[in-house]
Amino acid sequence: MEPAARPRTDAPATVLPFALPDDAMQRMVLVAVRRMAAHGIRDAHAAMLFLNTFGAGFRQPLVLLRAFVVELAGAARRKILLAPCCALRMTQDEARIVGVLAAAASSPACAARHLRELAGGGCIGHPLSTAAAFNDAAANLGRPLVI
Repeated sequence: MEPAARPRTDAPATVLPFALPDDAMQRMVLVAVRRMAAHGIRDAHAAMLFLNTFGAGFRQPLVLLRAFVVELAGAARRKILLAPCCALRMTQDEARIVGVLAAAASSPACAARHLRELAGGGCIGHPLSTAAAFNDAAANLGRPLVI
């Protein structure tokens, strides 16, 4: 008699529990974060996404998102799970990243709570302030991240 099959813990519904955001700006930021994490913060595809989204003023939000990725990586005390760039769903950590970036300017307490869970207890002051600056820069160019 064969033992009962165990449910897979790496099934797509477990690893990628969330659908991509409906908001185009949130989807663009998610893809840019994935690209920067996989290919380095100077990834040309991520830069092109920002140029296409923001036009001539793309540099400030791009540099601030790069800074956020670096600050988050430095603050994290655990591995942050990101899906491949082409994935059609997102991880819990990616949902938190997008949520932090969207809420940092309007709801900093909520963003800080999610950032603490995302970082695993590391110091979150720098990534939180960078996230707020990123959202302000995007809003100044007419493309704010909304919750």
